[in-house]
Amino acid sequence: MAILVDDARWPAHGRMWAHLISDSDLDELHAFAQAHGIPRRGFDRDHYDVPEESIARLVAGGAQHVDGHELVRRLVASGLRVTTRQRRGL
Repeated sequence: MAILVDDARWPAHGRMWAHLISDSDLDELHAFAQAHGIPRRGFDRDHYDVPEESIARLVAGGAQHVDGHELVRRLVASGLRVTTRQRRGL
């Protein structure tokens, strides 16, 4: 079981954003996010959006820093991935 964070590559609201996931359990993800001050409103079905300036703090708190490809691979392998089709309700 691991919490993973990728590189901040997505611009929005004047900032760059990364993703924070669990590779096994959403309860683990929510607990980690809460413990590290990430608001629940940042949760998007299978991940949290986190600002770039939070990455170092999250890694210091136990998250594993990985590239985006590894993050997606691990999320898919976990069975927690919400696909675009699922997001659209198809």
